[in-house]
Amino acid sequence: MRRNRKVKILATLGPASKDEKMIKSLWEAGADVFRINMSHSSHEMLREYVKTIRGIEREVGRPIGILADLQGPKLRLGEFADGSVLLVNGANFRLDGSDTPGDVNRVCLPHPELFDSVEAGHALLLDDGKVCLRVVARKGDVIDTKVEVGGKMSNRKGVSFPDSMLNLSAMTPKDHSDLTAALEAKVDWIALSFIQRPEDVAEVRKIVRGSAGILSKIEKPQAVERIAEIVELSDALMVARGDLGVEMPLQQVPGVQKQITRAARRAGKPVIVATQMLESMIESPVPTRAEVSDVATAVYDGADAIMLSAESAAGSFPLEAVQTMNSIAEEVEQDQNYQRIIHSLHTEPEATGADAISAAARQIAETLNLAAIVCYTSSGATGLRAARERPQTPIITLSPIPETARRLSLVWGLHSVVSDDAADLDDMVDRACRLSHREGFAKPGQRLIVTAGVPLGTPGATNMLRVAFVGADGLGGI
Repeated sequence: MRRNRKVKILATLGPASKDEKMIKSLWEAGADVFRINMSHSSHEMLREYVKTIRGIEREVGRPIGILADLQGPKLRLGEFADGSVLLVNGANFRLDGSDTPGDVNRVCLPHPELFDSVEAGHALLLDDGKVCLRVVARKGDVIDTKVEVGGKMSNRKGVSFPDSMLNLSAMTPKDHSDLTAALEAKVDWIALSFIQRPEDVAEVRKIVRGSAGILSKIEKPQAVERIAEIVELSDALMVARGDLGVEMPLQQVPGVQKQITRAARRAGKPVIVATQMLESMIESPVPTRAEVSDVATAVYDGADAIMLSAESAAGSFPLEAVQTMNSIAEEVEQDQNYQRIIHSLHTEPEATGADAISAAARQIAETLNLAAIVCYTSSGATGLRAARERPQTPIITLSPIPETARRLSLVWGLHSVVSDDAADLDDMVDRACRLSHREGFAKPGQRLIVTAGVPLGTPGATNMLRVAFVGADGLGGI
């Protein structure tokens, strides 16, 4: 089965989509990668999800990606003696290290490692930004603040530090345990939450050691400020607009979304746009017009993937949400302005042979109106370079490594096929033509372009380009 769009769709699994029948229906409706949110999934649930998806994968004969999303540090206030208080504008309010139940004047902040990170003038946001405190002074384990935006505050509400570089790792003990379980289950992607600095990504890379792709979720201003370094160390990026919209002014989020999308595209790294894309479909079978425009904007910007969260995990219409997102993406990519907009954001290739080959493949394929660009890839690097060019021509990636094919299911425009490595150059051309014909991309009499690294199987060494003719028997000729 081939998709009629280039952008990919991630669907989050949960109570509304946990059984095999629904997961298969979501894949048939358009989901290319499934996300398992470790904030709400036990290790047993993780293993069951992976087992179910791999069974569906064998049944449909197509690689399916799995992303395990780590929770990251969750910072919360302590408890109040009466369960809740009302904080009024202009009032003084203290956060301290005492475990005594709080009142209208103070409450415990049970994170001693954070006190040294806070300075006078910094903002503290409580309960997803509903209440805002401004730090007046900090001494030891006491933070004195003034209430700028008041409201009701109850036990264990979350607290954010948008102005502070926090002295804590993005990996909690729970995350380490979840990461180990995810790697043992052989998921394809690991998503890191609440990273602040490139060192957070480097810490996880040492643990993963290439056994899964590392996806950095950008949801803190500190990460935006160091986006170039984080892009370099990551295998993929996610614009996590939910927490990003809490940590910075909402009106800045659209600009940051475009900044991150373009930074990832320049680097040839997959980028996902996520959070509230079809939020109303949690309870409604149809989205709002604004949500349709939001999804379309991400597609026009050339994002590799767009994501459903609660819509597919806990909503009343998970299947309809995937179908709707699929139809929006297909319609946008058929718009006469789509290619012009995509190409206006095109980045010049880097001064490497592999990038030059990929750029030439796009130009030749579009000039000669070829049926497909076929990339042999073992590490996935050749496919990433081909996708970075955003060609009109379909891209087929052939890999002997199932894990590579699954990982590439996240990448814009790639139709990944698991195939034995070619024995020689003639076999490479024949295999490319035969599989292009079998997968419905090329007909006898059409031509396609083949890129690979020679010697065959050399990771990351794309250095060969050939134009092949699909014969009547489905085999190839030059």
